[in-house]
Amino acid sequence: MKMTTVQQVTQVAFMPRLFPVNVYLIEEEDGLTLIDAGMPFSIKGIQQAAARLGKPIVRIVLTHAHGDHIGAFDLLKAALPQVTTYISRRDSRLLAGSKELEPGEPQEPIRGDIPAPGKVTTKPDVLLEDGDRIGSLLAVASPGHTPGHMAFYDTRSGVLIAGDAFQTRAALAVSGHMQPLFPFPAMATWSKATSIASAKRLAGLNPTWLAVGHGKMIPQPTDKMAVAISRAEEALKKGAV
Repeated sequence: MKMTTVQQVTQVAFMPRLFPVNVYLIEEEDGLTLIDAGMPFSIKGIQQAAARLGKPIVRIVLTHAHGDHIGAFDLLKAALPQVTTYISRRDSRLLAGSKELEPGEPQEPIRGDIPAPGKVTTKPDVLLEDGDRIGSLLAVASPGHTPGHMAFYDTRSGVLIAGDAFQTRAALAVSGHMQPLFPFPAMATWSKATSIASAKRLAGLNPTWLAVGHGKMIPQPTDKMAVAISRAEEALKKGAV
């Protein structure tokens, strides 16, 4: 486990054998907001990181419902029954085990490690929509990796916690644009075209830092995000994976 803090945002990085998995602790006046829940084994490190920061976890917010982002969700809720839990309205259906598409969505199969129906027992308290606020965080709908993927923008510092909308492991890339040295996010992406549209929206926020689910945080990332978007668009035009 490695902790890296930028302003009020602390990245907690776990490094399992195949790939790194990040969660984030956001400092607020009343405690900590945890973004994502990693793998089941992550619970111990998350609790240790919160203890080091000296504040209780009071909220758990999920960027999306893939297994490497919800692994310790039930365990954390059992250990911290008072926490308020959040996920997007759309990905709450994935969390409940449904891979059915909604009207108007690209008719492409939902990919990645979606829990089986009933596997996740915690029912989120709040179902998020685009533009909702969670303390200092602005919820930004960023579908593509999953239909209900959400990013979170810290309005105090400009740090963007982008979940799997981008990756920085191996290379800074848009979700769905295959990176051979770290292909897993692309393999788990639902709609490449939707991912690119969301990436453009996130780049338009001009974040001071980009924080993602897999890889290191990047300062002043806007120009690099634009390059990644261009590369993803070119790959999509060529029909590349």
